[in-house]
Amino acid sequence: MLSILSYLRQGEYFLAIIVILSRCFIVFCCMPIHELSHGLMANKLGDDTAKLQGRLTFNPFAHLDPLGTIMIFFFGIGYAKPVPVNPSRLKHPRRDMALVALAGPLSNLIMGFIFVFIYYAVNAVGSSSTVVYAISYFFYFAASVNVTLAVFNLIPIPPLDGSKILTAVLPDKAYFKFMQYERYIMIALLILLFIGVLDTPISYLSNIMMRFISIIPRLIFG
Repeated sequence: MLSILSYLRQGEYFLAIIVILSRCFIVFCCMPIHELSHGLMANKLGDDTAKLQGRLTFNPFAHLDPLGTIMIFFFGIGYAKPVPVNPSRLKHPRRDMALVALAGPLSNLIMGFIFVFIYYAVNAVGSSSTVVYAISYFFYFAASVNVTLAVFNLIPIPPLDGSKILTAVLPDKAYFKFMQYERYIMIALLILLFIGVLDTPISYLSNIMMRFISIIPRLIFG
């Protein structure tokens, strides 16, 4: 929302609209794919809980979380309704929980790469028309938000995916002790996002990742 307001103050209404549309695209397309990836990985590893609850679907309304969706529009980062996973049904609970958690951010990075590729491909057309400009920047913002979502979700604090990846490295006692404070940590996370403390580190890591996934498109399209 801050970037949208910034564009509006500068009179860049066109860019503000593109950012809004790209975030709608993230909410109704990319975030459902993120959660679907969790469910598919869990199902592949032996837990069909998500499948039984109808979560192995592209339908966005099966995955959206109201607060997480609002965060996307206000901060550019957020989350969807977590896919249910029953660790006892996984073949190797500690390792598999980490793989299930990793599947979501990985799907965002893959989508980010695809959108960056399209961005460079559209720019390579060389046209200066408004339509080409709008399409290219739509995909740039979509790629940027996907990468930011991946980086954000990999932060190792509950309820983000990064905290679940810790199951593969932390002793059970330490992990369960850590998760006891999930509610308080989430409140603290929201406060830090609201006052902008996390903006710089998340932006820094996201920019590094954006440059990394742009290497191949740059080599191809210049």
